Amino acid sequence: MGRMRAVLAWSVFAAAIAVPVAVALSSPLLAWRQPVYIAAGLAGILGLAIILAQPLLAAGYLPGLPTPRGRRIHRWTGAALVGLVLAHVGGLWLTSPPDVIDALLFRSPTPFSAWGVVAMWAILAAAILASLRRRLRLRPGSWRLAHMLLTSLAVIGSVVHAILIEGTMGTISKWLLCALVIAATAKAFADLRTWAAVKRLKT
Repeated sequence: MGRMRAVLAWSVFAAAIAVPVAVALSSPLLAWRQPVYIAAGLAGILGLAIILAQPLLAAGYLPGLPTPRGRRIHRWTGAALVGLVLAHVGGLWLTSPPDVIDALLFRSPTPFSAWGVVAMWAILAAAILASLRRRLRLRPGSWRLAHMLLTSLAVIGSVVHAILIEGTMGTISKWLLCALVIAATAKAFADLRTWAAVKRLKT
């Protein structure tokens, strides 16, 4: 029974990532697009997939990856997320620098651009905070609060950014992935806060 649950959990997780990617790669909207534009869009989709993986890894939800191991992988996938964000923005810059400048300055006429920029800065800030955690000597509670606030902003910004774009992901696959991202993040935050509260009571 446990093995079947593990297979089901990993299958759902893999499908949540693979289906939007497959839909995007087969989209007719990619016709006549430059390879760098396609790569930038794919980087954005993979970034959203990693955002789904992050709370699952941090909270130890994925079978075979208990919390300590999951959190180690969480750090590596966090670095990969930063790389994908930079690839996404960099690729769009190469295809249309004025549009990227307008987005970064929050003067773009498309609302999804602003949400994407907010998510980008939140992701970068969370990564910087994580890398400087020991140097800053933050208390566990302060670190956890700051990290949760930044990741919440990153999740909200990324989800709204994705939903507002009429792009290659496909409506159904996009909404399902975004719903899973929100659900996984909310559950992980609730469970981690409960775990932290119990730990404080024991001490």
